[in-house]
Amino acid sequence: MSEVKEKLRIDKYLWAIRLFKTRSQAGDACSKGKVKLAGTAVKASRIVSMGDEYEVKTETKRWVVKVTGLLDHRVQYSEAIKFYIDITPAEELDRVKFEAATYQTGKRLSKIGRPTKKQRRDLGDFLAD
Repeated sequence: MSEVKEKLRIDKYLWAIRLFKTRSQAGDACSKGKVKLAGTAVKASRIVSMGDEYEVKTETKRWVVKVTGLLDHRVQYSEAIKFYIDITPAEELDRVKFEAATYQTGKRLSKIGRPTKKQRRDLGDFLAD
């Protein structure tokens, strides 16, 4: 394929491996201190090196990734996962699964809350008798 650059910014790398949808979101995360190397926040211009371990906090999950390859352009997900190793702790993965299981769909739960129109009519007919 194409040659990989020797110098690569962290914001571009996080965008390329698909942790963020846009490069500007990756840059904003860096400027807000949500991307850390060895517990220290990094700037968006930080150069990525092989073997670095970054802690990245996205909207949904706290990632811990180890750099295994440098990727300077966005590729499909199946290719992008070859350029990092996800070493996120198990308790974080369990937390994400639990939140997904308790996600509220917005539908009214059965027999909870206000009655439906049909239930109100039935109740009105019952009380009218």
